[in-house]
Amino acid sequence: MLLLRGQRVKLTELTTSTNIQVGIMVESSLGMIFDISCFGVDINNKLSDDRYFIFYNQKISPCGSISSMGAQGEDMERFQINLSRLPQTIRKLVLTINLDGEGIMSQIKNGYLRILDNVNEMARFSFAGSDFGQEKAIIVGEIYFKDVWRISAVGQGFNGGLSALLKHFGGEEIAPEIAPQSPPAPAQISKAILLQKRLENEAPHLINLAKKLSLVLEKKHLQDTVAKVALVLDASGSMALAYENGTVQAVMDRMVLIAARLDDDQQLEIWFYASSHAKFPDISIENVTGYLKNHVKRGGFWDWGIVKGLGVNNNEPPVMQEVLNSYKSSNLPALIIFITDGGIYKTDEIQRILIEASRYPIFWQFVGLAGVDYGVLEQLDTMKGRVVDNAGFFHVDDLARIDDEELYNRLLSEFPSWLKEVKKKSII
Repeated sequence: MLLLRGQRVKLTELTTSTNIQVGIMVESSLGMIFDISCFGVDINNKLSDDRYFIFYNQKISPCGSISSMGAQGEDMERFQINLSRLPQTIRKLVLTINLDGEGIMSQIKNGYLRILDNVNEMARFSFAGSDFGQEKAIIVGEIYFKDVWRISAVGQGFNGGLSALLKHFGGEEIAPEIAPQSPPAPAQISKAILLQKRLENEAPHLINLAKKLSLVLEKKHLQDTVAKVALVLDASGSMALAYENGTVQAVMDRMVLIAARLDDDQQLEIWFYASSHAKFPDISIENVTGYLKNHVKRGGFWDWGIVKGLGVNNNEPPVMQEVLNSYKSSNLPALIIFITDGGIYKTDEIQRILIEASRYPIFWQFVGLAGVDYGVLEQLDTMKGRVVDNAGFFHVDDLARIDDEELYNRLLSEFPSWLKEVKKKSII
């Protein structure tokens, strides 16, 4: 498909895949030097996370959704873009050409942007120097989400070059002489600062917790890790007091911060289980305060057992199987935090699921919450038949009395070594 300047098309009109490549070429006879970049902006059209500014000095986004492939064939630059792995905070990708040094864009001969599905070209937008004037940078095209992913052939110039272009999107250029030598450093700073800003607006009571988590992440070299994070909460009858006295809400407060730092979309997926189980709306910084009241107890959920319809007994295997099925095809490692007050007795079924899960990028961190009879969870270190040791367990007598930094240390104690092992075995 040939695209005209200003034309917009749905990606589904070109391909059924959300894993695409974008090639860009620009030609000049004057020895001009060009830098080509791709950066992600949020719903407000702002570059709010500079980890998603992909250019010659930062070649991959933290979740691997955008990466620079360099020159490929006739393409001066090609980007691999997996839209399904982009975090929900990124709603548009902007593809740009910047003139580095002397010259203006009207002096170029020609150029193009093309969309590829694997090696097959699906669409092309061509442009020439006559389309521009004194500009030093061009927005060649955009990939944006509006109900579905769409492609826009833009061809818009910016007189001030890359600096003006980035300023337009709320960012600023990283000077080469002070640019970091390796991408993790800015990612670490950006994550911590962005989370603090969100907490200041949405949940200021969690700021000190976030600082303690940051210390633990740095100590364990996890500050730049990108993973899916989920929480499974025991809602059997024996947990009633923990729900009523604020213990479970305190658990959510602590766990959502792990998701805010590690998860690719900063959301904490959550399941409640008892005799049966159910998945509830994701927890985020914006909705964690009062989550139980607003999402679980609201509408009479509390009138039979702790969560309506789930019963009062323990039945771990079905929810574990659903969680396994949800993450076994993930391209990212998954950290599952599973909290129970005990009464574990379905040993064979739990072992079977953990053995099956060991073939996939899923780590289970079980936490005993002031209960008894943890059964097979206390035997995880000696469990046979797994490809890797994919689970850990510890218990706390009183969540209110354990130091928060110590809690995060224990929650993340085995996750780093598991990550190394699954990478070594090419599970991820």
